[in-house]
Amino acid sequence: MDKDVALEYTVVALERVQRAAMNLRGVIYKTPLLQNHWLSQTYGADIYLKREDLQIVRSYKIRGAYNKISTLPAEQAAREIVCASAGNHAQGVAYACQLLGIKGYIFMPANTPAQKVSKVRLFGKEMVEVVLTGNTYDEAYAAAKELCDSRSATFVHPFDDIAIVEGQATVGLEVLQDAHFSIDYCFVPIGGGGLASGVASVFKQLSPKTKIVGVQPMGAPSMYKSIREDKRQALESIESFVDGAAVKCPGELTFELCRELLDDIVLVPEGQVCVDLLKMYNEEGIVLEPAGTLTVSALHVYADRIAGKKVVCVISGSNNDITRMEDIKERAMQHQGLKHYFMVTFNQKPGALRTFVNKVLHSGDDIIHFQYIKKNNKEKGPVFVGIEVKQPHDVENIKLRMEEEGFAYEYLNGKQDFLNLLV
Repeated sequence: MDKDVALEYTVVALERVQRAAMNLRGVIYKTPLLQNHWLSQTYGADIYLKREDLQIVRSYKIRGAYNKISTLPAEQAAREIVCASAGNHAQGVAYACQLLGIKGYIFMPANTPAQKVSKVRLFGKEMVEVVLTGNTYDEAYAAAKELCDSRSATFVHPFDDIAIVEGQATVGLEVLQDAHFSIDYCFVPIGGGGLASGVASVFKQLSPKTKIVGVQPMGAPSMYKSIREDKRQALESIESFVDGAAVKCPGELTFELCRELLDDIVLVPEGQVCVDLLKMYNEEGIVLEPAGTLTVSALHVYADRIAGKKVVCVISGSNNDITRMEDIKERAMQHQGLKHYFMVTFNQKPGALRTFVNKVLHSGDDIIHFQYIKKNNKEKGPVFVGIEVKQPHDVENIKLRMEEEGFAYEYLNGKQDFLNLLV
């Protein structure tokens, strides 16, 4: 997007958002704004969830995608549509293409889970062709742009487009239509910033006293860092676990809007996201994706400030692959301090394992991983050990007892890339 165009907007015009809402009528679900009693009791506040996980494509992305594609000039609408996405945006564009009868090409990384690919094909039907290419979103994006250039097709950006932002802004419009009370805080997830830009624009015009708080995962803080340093910039690398919000660089338009309109932006650890995702499922029966859980996790950061207040959390989506649940549970337990991993040096002589089990571990400590290959030409050998404890502080006693019994060790929690290879 041209920088001059980005600077043109300091807020999305309310009449354009209302026009987008009219445009989306009959296409999307008007998702409910529901008080969550469990979260309300936990934080001593009135917590309401805007349930975009219940949207027709299980995320808010259909709003911007349909608004963009359906309002294209006739000559552009006659051309093919192209987008790049690893998930929710792809489904939104596919469904919009199917409804509007426009041919679309959806570029997705080759390693995208099969469930997401099948959903794109389901929503797009015969109007959409899925192109699996590259190993990352950036590689898929480059391939998509190449096709656009060669065929003069129309590229639909996931967030850095005013029509996309106007469509996402209808989330905020619906919240204020349904909330028959003054909202003190509204938490909105941020990837590239399209949803946050739109929702904040609506609130600043219709509910200016509401504090708008953007939320990003700690491993992908692109908007957070750009706003803190007052300069839009790309991160060299990101943690892609919260895939729906893992964006290296915010958009030009969305950066300007978020910088102008957000009252705060907070980061939440991926481990906390996993803890809350599991709690929302176990306690409330609500299935969320990691990005859809970000605003719930932000409540931990704001716990003192929201007590006694009326709070809205935008729940952005629920496109989670069941095969990820073991990884989510693993990260949650590490974050809670209940699972710990060590590389322990064992003397290669009879009785070493017995000593470790009897002298280092106590009742309640459970070995959940043990990997060791004996090498006869060595006096000592490394052993990879995973231990589950009852209370987080128990690990400190395990470390102390290893030292007392002469077991040298390296603590591996926090070295996620290394653990991914072993666990």
